Amino acid sequence: METSLFIQGFLIGCALAAPVGPLALVCIQRALAGGRLHGIISGLGVATADTFYAAVTAFGLTLISGFLLLYQSFFRLSGGIVLVYVGFRIFRSRASGIPAHQDHETYAKDYWSMVALTLANLLTMVYFVIFFSGLPVVISTGSWVPAAAFVAGVFAGEAAWWIVLCSALGSVRIHIMGEHLSIINRIAGLVIAGFGVIMVVSVLVTAGSGMPGFP
Repeated sequence: METSLFIQGFLIGCALAAPVGPLALVCIQRALAGGRLHGIISGLGVATADTFYAAVTAFGLTLISGFLLLYQSFFRLSGGIVLVYVGFRIFRSRASGIPAHQDHETYAKDYWSMVALTLANLLTMVYFVIFFSGLPVVISTGSWVPAAAFVAGVFAGEAAWWIVLCSALGSVRIHIMGEHLSIINRIAGLVIAGFGVIMVVSVLVTAGSGMPGFP
């Protein structure tokens, strides 16, 4: 049973990581601009936050999930504002070529910034709630082992995706000229900031309709 749940979690993790949304674009841009390790660590930040939501759902941590859902508008608004900022920074960044030396002191920033951004997306937890409704065995067995196997599979699947993708990007980045990277930065920056604006507007519209979710 545990092996099957781990495999299902692995596939779910790959499915979560594969779509090219704003967070994926940030990871891809970092892999191209800073090197494969910057992209991989950023992707692991995304995987960590998604795994947290999987754990909250799998282990039935109602106190945490209730708090997150209660203040979901606040988290989404904060995440949207940060996405606009990140998109603006990427759009304005200048690329004169691939630097020979990378600043390894930014790896922690890569990781934790993506953890924070991903946690602001509570739709991930809703996704797991829907999925677990078809897996009552995880919740009802009274054992933490099946749930842990699934959660571990989610992290392994996402981590594997980001390692493979960013390693491939790191292999081709040396062939990308500075002007090409500048174009990529502008496009990625506009898309990321656009997603942020949409998030902010959606939260404000929801709040205006009398459904606040702020502390």
